[in-house]
Amino acid sequence: MTLRPIFYAIERSAHRIRDAIANEDLCYSQQCNSTGDMQLKLDIQSDLIIAEEFSKIAAVKAIASEEKEEAETLHPDGRYMIAYDPLDGSSLIDVDLSVGSIFGIYDGEFQANSMIASVYVVYGPRLEMVTAYKGGVRHFIYRHGKFLEQDTIKLKEKGKLNAPGGTQQFWPKHHKELVDGLFAEGYRLRYSGGMVPDLHQILLKGGGIFSYPGTSDVPNGKLRQLFEVIPFAFIYEQAGGQAVKNKGVRLMELVPEHPHDTSPCFFGSNYEIDKLKDAYGAKV
Repeated sequence: MTLRPIFYAIERSAHRIRDAIANEDLCYSQQCNSTGDMQLKLDIQSDLIIAEEFSKIAAVKAIASEEKEEAETLHPDGRYMIAYDPLDGSSLIDVDLSVGSIFGIYDGEFQANSMIASVYVVYGPRLEMVTAYKGGVRHFIYRHGKFLEQDTIKLKEKGKLNAPGGTQQFWPKHHKELVDGLFAEGYRLRYSGGMVPDLHQILLKGGGIFSYPGTSDVPNGKLRQLFEVIPFAFIYEQAGGQAVKNKGVRLMELVPEHPHDTSPCFFGSNYEIDKLKDAYGAKV
């Protein structure tokens, strides 16, 4: 069964969300999502756009969204389960920074070892899309009315970028030492507060590390496994890098118990992730 109809639905959603970002109200709604975050009207609108597009695809059995409490069945006889963050980094829109949408496509059930494809979209100066499917990570840019494939993304063994997330005052000591050590090696700070643009930059610039550790105030991390962590773990592994938890366990071994489970997460090229494993006392 081909995934092409699902990819086309994501492309249609991307166009509609880009238009909404450019033209619609940026105000907050009166609602909170399932984890207590205040929702922008654009968060809700983006979620509705994506759900509507997937509802047209008979192969999509169910969807789960960061903006919904539970998974929603669309077609009981369908095969694929799709988890998505409709508008990652939406709080950055009012200062005109890049934001994105993230999609994880699962075959039969929502767990990492069932993932068969991952996609993210970047809404920035250009509309871009990255897909991971069938052994490769492909980069597309929207030009002249369609998404045009640019190249296959492959991470270098060692990068130059350091994107450390979480509130620094709550970092474990060994994590701060890791981050400081990378800066001492000449790494450049690149952190916007948006997962999509930051991980996209590391991929396109050849390598580095994005870290969101467990902290004293949020021990299980902030980023959600189904919608954010596992989809990017799939992409980074397909690109020749690594994606791990704080003890070096692969994120692609996660088995979420609830759609909104979170996890500490680290994504990067091999040199940086090996240094992280060493800092956290894991075997390299």
